[in-house]
Amino acid sequence: MSTDGGRKDGPDGTGSSVDDAVRALLLLMPRMVGRAKRTPMPDELQSLSLAPRHLSLLSYLLYDGPMTVNDLAARLEVAPATVSLMVSELSRKGVLERREDEADRRRRIVSITDTSARPIAAWLAPGATAWRRALEPLTSEQRQMFVDTLRVYEDAMSGEGPTAPS
Repeated sequence: MSTDGGRKDGPDGTGSSVDDAVRALLLLMPRMVGRAKRTPMPDELQSLSLAPRHLSLLSYLLYDGPMTVNDLAARLEVAPATVSLMVSELSRKGVLERREDEADRRRRIVSITDTSARPIAAWLAPGATAWRRALEPLTSEQRQMFVDTLRVYEDAMSGEGPTAPS
């Protein structure tokens, strides 16, 4: 892959080459995903058959508080119908609840039930703690660049980005 003869510095002499960084990330990413998958789920959530798609939805509700289906859909970048189905499924299981918006009775606000909040927080805590440890030393601009880089990677892997593999 690399044609730089194993040189440690990039062309400008300031760090690893792109190929070195790609190699490191190709080795690192499977380990990260594997560790995330091995995060133990609290006993209270074991029987609920929660999938990775639920993790993002529950994260938004836990960290950002109750919100509408449309707000969740916008943040998750999926159709409101998709979120509505997930909310219905998790409501039937007693994880989420929907209530009327006091300001607009036509709207429904989705939130995590009181009994599910603690085990969900316990499930998400190791990942949040690890990300906080990794991101705290960075400047605001560096953190944003890191997040943007991961988004470009995700887009490229999904075939949606400008640098998608051919």
